[in-house]
Amino acid sequence: MVPDLGRRAGRHERPRLHGLTQRDPVAGSPATPYPVDDPVPLRKLPMITLRAVPALLMPVILLVGIYGGVTTPTEAAALAALYAFIVSTVFYRSVSLRQAYQTVRSSAKSTASVGFLIAGALAFNYVVTVEQVPNAIRQGMDGVDLGWIGFLLAVNLMLLILGCLLEANAILLVIVPIFIPTAVALGIDPVHFGVIVVVNTMIGLATPPYGLLLFVVSSITRSPVRETIRHLLPFLAIMIVGLGIITFIPDLVLWLPRLYGYRG
Repeated sequence: MVPDLGRRAGRHERPRLHGLTQRDPVAGSPATPYPVDDPVPLRKLPMITLRAVPALLMPVILLVGIYGGVTTPTEAAALAALYAFIVSTVFYRSVSLRQAYQTVRSSAKSTASVGFLIAGALAFNYVVTVEQVPNAIRQGMDGVDLGWIGFLLAVNLMLLILGCLLEANAILLVIVPIFIPTAVALGIDPVHFGVIVVVNTMIGLATPPYGLLLFVVSSITRSPVRETIRHLLPFLAIMIVGLGIITFIPDLVLWLPRLYGYRG
């Protein structure tokens, strides 16, 4: 008898799967490392498509709700999550009650952690308002003679710093209105200035130490915030470079609105 060298070496036989076949480089025998579904007959396609209609309706609900003015993006996301839950549990029956409970419990933990961060940000926003920080910023800028380039540089720097500490809504509602009269007086287009502000707040959501998205991603991936920040730094650098480009080349922002008749 010829000894079975494969078993003696402790190797296991690879599973045979339908579909793809690939030559085993060691043994020289056909192997199928990737599972492939069986081909679907054409006569079954209408029934499969009909069964997929409830799932395919979810993006329709999202887009119609948002662009039809029925819901905000946040409300549309909540509605889509509820719709997906109902379809998966009632129509497809692919999620058991136990799995649904575990999903809701995991979502509640992630939401609670983010909720505590938002609560802390709102408390900090209250302190900023009570201490008249916006008025102090306004008085400081009134005493400085800046051109539009210096003004936009100062706004970018200030919003990037505040984005590390404040929640985005506080920046938009409390800080940004201070800059608007000066921006208009310097001849800066309001649409251009608005895009700069939005990009700054977006970067602030991912900027340490407070960036809300850092904690959301860490909570979902169960990885330390420090590890998330380390992988995010190259992307932050790219976003800041993009911010600089749209700041000093307004036509990159305004060409599309002008294409649709905007005269700014």
